[in-house]
Amino acid sequence: MTQSPTKLKRLAVVAGVLRDQQGRFLLAQRPEGKAYAGYWEFPGGKVEIGETRPQALKRELQEELGIEVTGMCSWLTREFDYAHAAVRIDFFRIDQWHGDLKSLEGQAFSWQQDPLALTVQPVLPANGPLLRALSLPEMYGVTGAYEIGVENFIPLLQKALDRGLRLIQIREKQMPLPELKSFIQRVCLLARPYKATVLLNSDIDLAQQCAVQGVHLTSTQLMQLSHRPALPWVGASCHNGLEIAKAQALGVDFIVLGPLLKTASHPQATGLGWDRWTQLVSDIQIPVYALGGLRMNDLSQARMCGAHGVAMLSGAWY
Repeated sequence: MTQSPTKLKRLAVVAGVLRDQQGRFLLAQRPEGKAYAGYWEFPGGKVEIGETRPQALKRELQEELGIEVTGMCSWLTREFDYAHAAVRIDFFRIDQWHGDLKSLEGQAFSWQQDPLALTVQPVLPANGPLLRALSLPEMYGVTGAYEIGVENFIPLLQKALDRGLRLIQIREKQMPLPELKSFIQRVCLLARPYKATVLLNSDIDLAQQCAVQGVHLTSTQLMQLSHRPALPWVGASCHNGLEIAKAQALGVDFIVLGPLLKTASHPQATGLGWDRWTQLVSDIQIPVYALGGLRMNDLSQARMCGAHGVAMLSGAWY
């Protein structure tokens, strides 16, 4: 539980999630003399008057770690009320910088591999929930086995897992239930050695009965629910700001926002376009995947627009 300092002005703070070439991320320990000394956090600090958020983060990381940031992407926003201060933290993902890391403020720092199995503790309360979000991969594959046949699809799934796919949505609305249950078992069996996460589209009861790790809600389901389904992972499809707000209030782990571009499967649907899509995800609190006419070579643009990653139907398999 946090204590709400209602009379305190909310401070603007920025933090950087640095990732190295091995996929590790950096945590820094708050030094003596600061609130929550000894706690671990993503490095950063306060936004000064006249600074933009990227400018503030570049300055803070140069002052704290002695590096010059050359590439960053807006990621997530989080508001948190401590007993001593209310903060709004804008988190940025950083994978390009110059210089070797130095402890310029006497703080320790540690490279971590698994966000869900840290080797350092405790983590600053406002940063903790970001670790779960950080564990999500950047590619989200959505199945379409019924259209091409299960036996044709299984080799495509195997190749995608070999290429690095680690998040899969089973979306087979036309598949008869007995066949669907068999297909779920086969997907989970293939995914298990890769530690890939498998979600089932829309059917909460079936997801709870099977070996999948979660459910992906349709936008209609999302708006009707009053509580988050009792599953480890819950995603949701969204198309507008109202649905995004409901997803965040419900506490889902991530959303898929689209369609971004016109697609062959839904030629009648008008895509949001990059500008509108970017507006909708500004200040987002949970990871969001871009969906609609995208392939992996669109990942860089999606990240620059605030996406955690891209969700794909055909693009994930071919």
